[in-house]
Amino acid sequence: MSGRGVLWTSADADAATGGDSTAVWAATGVSIDSRSLEEGDLFVAIEGERDGHDFVAAAARAGAAAAIVRRVPEGLPAGFPLLVAGDTMAALNALGAAARQRSGARFIGVTGSVGKTSTKEMLRLVLGRQNITHSAVGSYNNQWGVPLTLARMPLDTVYAVIEIGMNHAGEIGPLSRLARPHVAIITTIEAAHLEFFNSVVEIADAKAEIFGGIEPGGLAILNRDSPHFARLIDCAFMSGVDHIESFGRHPDATARLEKLVGHPGGSCIKATIAGDPVCYKIGAAGEHWAMNSLAVLLAVRAVGADLGLAALALAEMAAPKGRGERHRIAVRGGSAELIDDSYNANPASMRAALAVLGAARPQGRGRRIAVLGDMRELGERGPDLHAGLAPDVAAASVDLVYAAGPLMRHLFDALPARCRHLHHATSAELIGPLKAELQAGDVVLVKGSLGSRMGPIIEALLARPAATPPP
Repeated sequence: MSGRGVLWTSADADAATGGDSTAVWAATGVSIDSRSLEEGDLFVAIEGERDGHDFVAAAARAGAAAAIVRRVPEGLPAGFPLLVAGDTMAALNALGAAARQRSGARFIGVTGSVGKTSTKEMLRLVLGRQNITHSAVGSYNNQWGVPLTLARMPLDTVYAVIEIGMNHAGEIGPLSRLARPHVAIITTIEAAHLEFFNSVVEIADAKAEIFGGIEPGGLAILNRDSPHFARLIDCAFMSGVDHIESFGRHPDATARLEKLVGHPGGSCIKATIAGDPVCYKIGAAGEHWAMNSLAVLLAVRAVGADLGLAALALAEMAAPKGRGERHRIAVRGGSAELIDDSYNANPASMRAALAVLGAARPQGRGRRIAVLGDMRELGERGPDLHAGLAPDVAAASVDLVYAAGPLMRHLFDALPARCRHLHHATSAELIGPLKAELQAGDVVLVKGSLGSRMGPIIEALLARPAATPPP
């Protein structure tokens, strides 16, 4: 067994799930993926697109303490402990609910169309500097990610940060009721997942489902600059939440952004938090990071942590992989700067990324280059929303645009000829021409939805990294 403390015993898990273990066991973690399982984990055989029962034997060989199953799989070592439950997904939810019930931590739930993961990561950083903090690594924010995050929570957790996402209406409510946050943040409401909604208003209503899980007397933190602010307040009141704070540039915001000075490595921020002036730095560039940091500081204050220490810790926050991470790469004649925003995209995050590119400073004869892939799940409005990014490209003073995919063709055609450089059906077709074009001093942004496969472009550009990081 690993050096981690015991998280679940067979008796605890049997009681939580209503299942029966075939032997006595103790687990130090929980996993649903045999490839990343650590020794001592409890493996849960989720039945989804791939049946987790097919991987129980591999989990056992990797050192799993036990497995939750609906049926006994083949190929198991003799005596390997099983917890037999009627529905393994229901069992995972039950573990999550039991973990939440036994915890004395203060819980913060985070949702929104854009910025969920970066806000969660900021909270994980600043609260983790003060006491034991638990949150998911990565974007584990869906119907299995939330219960898994809860089930993995150490018993001595003081602060827990739970990211909650959705693609369809009705998904956030059950997850919020499972997590039962004391504080709920909605970062912003934007045109994301429009393929599954008739309007952005419906998206606002879906995000507002988070209010249904807030603990009695809890706090909702909302974007005061959002055109949906009043609607969200109404939804909060209808859910019995009457303690609301806000963030933004609006003069009535509880946390108000007074001044923002950006530089390539981050931002300097002057703000007023509940009437008190606060100045701090954040190690990630872009106004969207600054705005969400205000929500973070409000949440820190709400759970009783030290606001000043949290503000100081934000200087250590760097953009995560695929969400604005910066690299120095080797190119013809020297080096260029790469902004990796390849993890995902919607119109709001695309505008934010283009603004970051516009604020970047090419060196010498360098240029601003945008490599953009399709934004998915926008439904029939997809073509117009892509073409509508043309003013943002112009505002960012982009010199060259490389575009991939049928939807991004609409933006490409809407651009002036001077920056309309190359369009291909797939991202892979851009790699060779892009690598040949890049020269010393360039700043290149790569962004698109996960399904547009912009990640391989990043991998190709990082194949020969330069020795020095970006300034």
